[in-house]
Amino acid sequence: MDHWIKNYKGIIWLLTGIIIGSIAGILFGKQAEILKPIGDIFLNLLFVAVIPLVFFAISSAIANLHGEQKLSRIMTIMTGVFLFTVIIAALVTIAAVWLFPLHQQSVVLAGAANQQTGKNLSGDEITQLFTTSEFYKLLSRQNMLAMIIFALLTGFGTLRAGEKGMAFSHFLNAGNEVFKNVFVIIMKLGPVGLGAYFAYQVSVFGPSLFGTYAHTLGIGYGVSIFYYAVFYSIYAFIAGGVRGVKKYWKNNIIPSVTAVGTCSSIATIPANLEAAKKMGVSATIAGITIPLGGTLHKDGSSVSSILKMAVVFAMFGKSFNSPEVILLALGMTVLVSIVEGGIPNGGYVGELLFISAYGFPPEALPPAIIIGTLIDPVATLLNATGDTVAAMLINRFVDKEQWAIQNN
Repeated sequence: MDHWIKNYKGIIWLLTGIIIGSIAGILFGKQAEILKPIGDIFLNLLFVAVIPLVFFAISSAIANLHGEQKLSRIMTIMTGVFLFTVIIAALVTIAAVWLFPLHQQSVVLAGAANQQTGKNLSGDEITQLFTTSEFYKLLSRQNMLAMIIFALLTGFGTLRAGEKGMAFSHFLNAGNEVFKNVFVIIMKLGPVGLGAYFAYQVSVFGPSLFGTYAHTLGIGYGVSIFYYAVFYSIYAFIAGGVRGVKKYWKNNIIPSVTAVGTCSSIATIPANLEAAKKMGVSATIAGITIPLGGTLHKDGSSVSSILKMAVVFAMFGKSFNSPEVILLALGMTVLVSIVEGGIPNGGYVGELLFISAYGFPPEALPPAIIIGTLIDPVATLLNATGDTVAAMLINRFVDKEQWAIQNN
């Protein structure tokens, strides 16, 4: 019991703050609006910290690659499988949001949204989305995608510099560690900051907010359980037929329990390695796929990311069905899946990314955070257990003949 509380302590404190803030909003009404500046301070700290955090996380990761880590057949297929399953999870969630539209339960935050949000992008706007004309503009959260691209270029430039770039590589690693800890410190203020902000939101918009969250969570948990039971069975069948499905579910119990119990994909890696071995995955492929999957492959985060975007769009009275919006959502979902793993509270970074990319104001962040927090247990279940079925698929395509003999 103590171990469970320790693993979920952060979520418990965050929810406690939100619940207390919501009750304060109901009891004190308009008077609770006085708490809004506290919430604004917390949100501003997050927006300021996220720029250097993401820059150092991405650039240092690229700079730390070594020659022996260059793409091989395994790495190429692994990348394809990871991208495929993450995008499928996102598309299934988008379909669910369209079937059970959130706008029927939404609360429109009138006047708060950027009027440009959700409209068709022109050529100039696409250019501005991916690049900036001046270096200093990369420091604005409004240019988050441009900053990420620059971080990738910086990482590869450091890598190409070799020995001459070692000092700068050490600087990137140090910056990564420093800003990860800065983010952890800021998130300790989360219960107070979000509690204050929810007191304000409830005082202004009333208890109807809770209907939106309940509706969204119903979709989220329904999609996650459906994807877990049905799509992982399909992937296992593609990998090894009926025998592959039996192998997967027979050995997936311990990883599933571990994922839910620890609420951590990283903590599930040992259980996944053992399960992959019993599923017949080669030691080489399991040794590469499972650890990398723990940080780079997150089907649950894909589901959560789309849900958070959909609920924010609904709350601001925006349409979540145009081709431009969906394509950007899929791109952001893949990016979030990659960025989240190496950053403490990485889900919040993902929320900041999509809010900046779509041009939403800071008021969009609290609804996204509460959805991400409430859906975290089932998202972790998908994030963790999806790695073993991905390893089966990778083994199937890398070593076709040996895998076929093994599964006949």
